[in-house]
This record gives sequence, C-alpha cells and structure tokens, in this order.
Amino acid sequence: QVQLVESGGGLVQPGGSLRLSCAASGFFFSTKAMNWYRQAPGKERELVATVTSTGDSTNHADSVKGRFIASRDNAKNTVYLQMNSLKPEDTAMYYCNVQFVVLTRKYDYWGQGTQVTVSS
Repeated sequence: QVQLVESGGGLVQPGGSLRLSCAASGFFFSTKAMNWYRQAPGKERELVATVTSTGDSTNHADSVKGRFIASRDNAKNTVYLQMNSLKPEDTAMYYCNVQFVVLTRKYDYWGQGTQVTVSS
C-alpha cells in the first residue's frame, strides 16, 4: 500500500534552515507528482510546493517562494523540501502528499507529518 514517511522537522531559530524528507513506497514513485503541504494550529492545510514526476518543474506558494525549494530523487523514492530563511510564521506540521485520480475520483495519501517550529 501507499506509504509516505516524513522526517527532518525540528526547532530552529528565525533565519535558520531545515531540510525535510519524505520517503515513499507502494507505488511507482517516478510517475507521480508529489506535494508538500503544511498546517498551522487553527489554520487550514496549505499547499506549499509541488514537484513534477521528473523533478524538472516545481511550483511554490507565494509565501515561501525564494526561500523554500522542493526537489526529488527518483532513484531513492524520496522528495525533499529545503527550507531557508525560516520565519516564525512557517511554524506548522508539514505533510507529504500524493494524489491518484481514478476515472473522476481523487484519492489523496498523506504521511504522518513532521513538526517544524521556528522560534527564538
């Protein structure tokens, strides 16, 4: 079955960096775009970044553009989120996501999440 396992979160000071990883299994990883979402307490889940199946193209939310970089290694079935110049407002649980579309139905799979806390 589809499994997504995030790692790399933690406590970091403002201006610091973290690199999140998401190890995927149970599907043909190299054929699927991968997404990073985040959810802060009391807020809706927000799409942070998308990496195409080949990794040749990415999209980032305006709130993280220029600071976060999503990438992937298809040989390792892993997607990454490099987070630089972190701000307190980046504090959230970060989730890896993959979506499958069967006919007209969408199926989303999520990892357990990894907590990122930006604080001095």
